[in-house]
Parts: sequence; C-alpha cells; structure tokens
Amino acid sequence: MEDELRDEYDLKSLKVRKMGSQRKSFNDTIIKLDSDVAELFPNSESVNEALRFLIRITRENKATF
Repeated sequence: MEDELRDEYDLKSLKVRKMGSQRKSFNDTIIKLDSDVAELFPNSESVNEALRFLIRITRENKATF
C-alpha cells in the first residue's frame, strides 16, 4: 500500500483523543459531577475554588478544637 500523504503531515506526532465518557485524558483527572452539583458550578475553576475554600475551613476548624 502506497502512502499518498505529503511529508509535512507527520501523523506520528498527533495525540488522538477518544470522544465520549470512555475517553482517555492526557495529564488531566476527569471527575463526573452529579447533575444537581454541576448546575451550581459552570466550570472547573469554580469547582476548584469551592473545594479549596472547604479545605481551608476544615483545616482552620481542626486547629480551634
């Protein structure tokens, strides 16, 4: 079988991602939120901010006991 692609098309350097819930991620952790939780958080930054706040409050409360 003869390859008709030009030399500048270097397919070996491409990263392929599978679409859908079974896809593999490159250096990211994917966490699925329940729909009621997802309604309150429009993006990953807002989720991270809320979790960091919860971590900080938990640590501060442990220090007072």
